[in-house]
Amino acid sequence: MAKLDIITLPDPKLRLVSAPVERVDDDLRRFLDDMLETMYEAPGIGLAAIQVGVPRRIVTIDVSGREDGAERKPLFLINPEIVTSAEDRSTYEEGCLSIPDFYAEVERPASVRLRYLDRDGKPHEIDADGLLSTCIQHEVDHLDGKLFIDYLSRLKREMVVKKFVKAAKSGTKPEFKSHASEEM
Repeated sequence: MAKLDIITLPDPKLRLVSAPVERVDDDLRRFLDDMLETMYEAPGIGLAAIQVGVPRRIVTIDVSGREDGAERKPLFLINPEIVTSAEDRSTYEEGCLSIPDFYAEVERPASVRLRYLDRDGKPHEIDADGLLSTCIQHEVDHLDGKLFIDYLSRLKREMVVKKFVKAAKSGTKPEFKSHASEEM
């Protein structure tokens, strides 16, 4: 397995709409394993292929926890599609591996039903709520060129983007108040 480079704001690739996967094969499974290793090393709980510069509808997720010895329970989502969303809403403080060190409260549907193919190309449907639901919605947004900062006010979103553009030009990291949330 190989660790992949995660792209960050202001990289315009993050705004691309990802193409569906046509075939599940050994090359795709190797890529999924590389994505999972990259996500764990970052560390994060979700990673979309576009975040490593590959505009394909592929996501890895593991919200099983970070305690030493905790059993990992990764999900590999190929061509994920949210088929229903609850009317109830929930709010989580979100972060993103492509927007490092910035966190914000985001309100989303409290639960979703997801249809996807697994790493063997078999179709599945799951119902998700809580952190898993939030993570799924966050990662599917990536596949559609949407970032969690798009849920913020225009003023706050522009401030975040401006800090990342300035940092990219100067070769430094943008400074934000620190938080302990998980990054997706």
